[in-house]
Amino acid sequence: MKIRPLRWLGQTRSFQQAAGFLAACFLRLVRATNHFRYEPENIYDLVEAEFPAIIAFWHGQHFLMPFIRKPHYRARVLISRHRDGEINAIAAEHLGVETIRGSGDHGGAFHRKGGVPAFMAMVQSLREGVNVALTADVPKVSRQAGLGIIMLARETGRPIVPLAIATSRFKRLKNWDRTTIHLPFGQGAAAVGKFIHVPADADNDAMEHYRQQVEDELNVATQRAYAMLGLNATDANEGNASEGHSVG
Repeated sequence: MKIRPLRWLGQTRSFQQAAGFLAACFLRLVRATNHFRYEPENIYDLVEAEFPAIIAFWHGQHFLMPFIRKPHYRARVLISRHRDGEINAIAAEHLGVETIRGSGDHGGAFHRKGGVPAFMAMVQSLREGVNVALTADVPKVSRQAGLGIIMLARETGRPIVPLAIATSRFKRLKNWDRTTIHLPFGQGAAAVGKFIHVPADADNDAMEHYRQQVEDELNVATQRAYAMLGLNATDANEGNASEGHSVG
């Protein structure tokens, strides 16, 4: 079987290390040159009162998540074992965020992708008092929350904090999750939705209720974050914002 040169390069450890380091440097530049506002303004007071918490965000809006963390917060983020995930993990670690490797799946690949040990690692992290951050989407289905995060909240008793980050300058990739590449020299906004507590005795119907609530609150938070920048989240998701556009 032939391996394309660029694909082979992306699988090498040296390339991944370099790419992760450069990604971290770029994200530091983005954070340093964007003035951020928060909604509500006392966002940190509200969230800290609930620590350790499960920080939920949409896939594709995750690159600036490490900058929400204050230096004294302990946090671990769930990142897939895919080669792109390796670069993300290296970048996260350069930014002071610990990682848990693995991801969910619709079917039999759940075990191969490390879903079970990753779930247990997240449970243990929360029991140790460490915050856990992860995307809420069903794998490869953008903006549809899955049950995994609900199961984590039910198992640990820790609240889910729906969080959205937006910047006025960005590029939108034409991939499955419409990945947002935040750009320097603009304005930024972060918004949280209502915290969601899942009781330990939640049955299947209740789990579906909380899953829908996570989805709704993340969408509301996303709308609010873009609105703080004078942008419409629907247009932004299509790459039609005044200072952002889609790229292939």
